[in-house]
Amino acid sequence: MKLRPCIDIHGGHVKQIVGGSIGQGTSVKENFVSEHGAAYYAALYREAGLKGGHIILLDSAASDPEAYRADRVQALSALSVFPGGMQIGGGINPQNAGSYLTAGASHVIVTSYVFRNGNLDADRLREMEEAVGKDRLVLDLSCRKREDGAFVVVTDRWQRFTSWVITEENLRELSSHCDEFLIHAADVEGKRGGIQDELVQILGAFCRHYHFPVTYAGGIREPEDLTRIAELSGGSLDVTVGSALEIFGGDQDLYELAAAADRLRKILRKADGDIQ
Repeated sequence: MKLRPCIDIHGGHVKQIVGGSIGQGTSVKENFVSEHGAAYYAALYREAGLKGGHIILLDSAASDPEAYRADRVQALSALSVFPGGMQIGGGINPQNAGSYLTAGASHVIVTSYVFRNGNLDADRLREMEEAVGKDRLVLDLSCRKREDGAFVVVTDRWQRFTSWVITEENLRELSSHCDEFLIHAADVEGKRGGIQDELVQILGAFCRHYHFPVTYAGGIREPEDLTRIAELSGGSLDVTVGSALEIFGGDQDLYELAAAADRLRKILRKADGDIQ
């Protein structure tokens, strides 16, 4: 278990937003709007030695190109400060992915491009894999809970349900096409109301069986939530914390949470006889 940092950019500003409100016109709910640019946070993460986090451009290039351009300026500034240290997602496609890798991203993160008309598009997935290589591609499988209890991938800023269900077998099949999964629990993202236990259990079982990296985000508010995730997943999941951090207007210290995640990882590996 590692803490993976994040930088979410909306309207050209670093923000923390209630995830489910994105894409609902003017009803976007902001938890925090920073006075600092994205480069400030990238430098903070670099100095803390926190690699593998993600930068997400939340605006749509199609519906609000001006806002997307402002997001992109911020994102590129962050990549220049921490080259090789962060991944980037939001409007990524085979045509622009290479420019972000050249600018310093370790990986590109993709959802909507490979999930089209509510289904996984195998041709588009292959295009992305060919454009950047499997080892530099992260698939964002952020999901919401359907009425039947299944966790289903959502696209278009988490507003549109696809037909793709989060199961251990589906994850196994898709893992052959990418290097990591990033999965936000969109129903609880940004609410600081606790994690989604059932989703964590599914992801944890997959990670334990296949040793494939997955980052979970959504609802984390205190160190006890990290402990809960570690217990449910056997310490196999990495985690992202946003709105709960002091740097984003919350009350949790970045360094303390990072240290807590590392302690849990070591404890669980020792219990399994596999400490490094």
